[in-house]
Amino acid sequence: MKERLLHTPDGVRDIYGDEYKKRRKVMARLHQVLTLYNYHAIQTPTFEYFDIFGKDKGSAPSHEMYKFFDRDNNTLVLRPDITPSIARCVAKYYENEDLPIRLCYEGSTFINKISHQGKLCETTQLGGELVNDDSSAADAEILATVVDCFRAASIEDFQVEIGEVDFFKGIIEEAGLNEEDETVIRGFILNKNFFGLQEYVKHLSISDHMKELLTSFDQLFGGVEMLEKAKKLVQNHRSLTAIERLEKVYHALSFYHAESHIGFDLSMLSDYKYYTGIIFKGYTYGTGDAIVRGGRYNALLSQFGKDAPAIGFVFVVDELMNAIHRQNISIPIEEEEIILLYPRADQQRAIEYGVELRKQGKKVELIRMSEKKTLEDYKEYAKKEHLETIIYMHDGTSETYAITW
Repeated sequence: MKERLLHTPDGVRDIYGDEYKKRRKVMARLHQVLTLYNYHAIQTPTFEYFDIFGKDKGSAPSHEMYKFFDRDNNTLVLRPDITPSIARCVAKYYENEDLPIRLCYEGSTFINKISHQGKLCETTQLGGELVNDDSSAADAEILATVVDCFRAASIEDFQVEIGEVDFFKGIIEEAGLNEEDETVIRGFILNKNFFGLQEYVKHLSISDHMKELLTSFDQLFGGVEMLEKAKKLVQNHRSLTAIERLEKVYHALSFYHAESHIGFDLSMLSDYKYYTGIIFKGYTYGTGDAIVRGGRYNALLSQFGKDAPAIGFVFVVDELMNAIHRQNISIPIEEEEIILLYPRADQQRAIEYGVELRKQGKKVELIRMSEKKTLEDYKEYAKKEHLETIIYMHDGTSETYAITW
């Protein structure tokens, strides 16, 4: 029983020591980027009412949420996603504001996917949301912020792939397909099952041109030049407008000098159904999943009572740190940490000196020396914990040892 209590449940893990220090350092760098873009921090509850994330909000499926009840028998959930919480806050606290609102956050999210071996059920997310701006300039700014965050995390080899929900929606409308067909086709494209898509489309009562168009999604990826090819494939206004929007965004990104990290994938769709326009995912090597994802969600806030456009992004910090580790990227922990070691006879002098060092902003670990340990034992401890200095106070004197590891 005792041994079992030392382990965490499936899907969660402890983060400690140097790993945690590096994690906090990287997150601080990302927060600094958001600060430079004038995003304001907000914190939302870890659990909320189920309806905040329910089916009509387009968030996680009900069976993937951790649910429980309060004393009044209301269904509560550990948040599977932070964006709906931000939407709720904006509708509540910025009800009458019609100028741009920039909010950023960090926190844990919870998805009950135990069946996916090796996947975490609790992940840390850090992101930003830009509300009340429906322009292509806002889309470009969000993407530029993502690029700057990658760079701030010392990752230089990365790619942000951009899609457009309205491009897909326009094709469905042009083909005259019903909601059931749309759901099936969306599933095939979402899972990159283009063979299954081809078989399904073959039996639909639509023109050969539309069949060819629906089965061409596996070819609609690449650089900005691919958008010209996509333009020639469609005739409906909604899809053409979506492509023109992407071209405007790409043009604006060139002003940020961020276009070299941008690609397009018109087969990109999302599990989150609240996205209404541009969507994107960011990748680097060393991890199989997207490190960042986001998009425009112009209809979500209206479900909370505020009709306002919005776009946002979120970094999955756990995937980001995996990539940093696997790419052997150095994240220096620039902290001067001191062990102040003393025998019982020098306790008062050592404590008074420790208090003075802390007033100077120094990080001090006071340790009264055990009679069962030697100075070398404490040096090994400092080396193992990556502490930089031991000040050994004894017999009215002090000796300083620099620790290397």
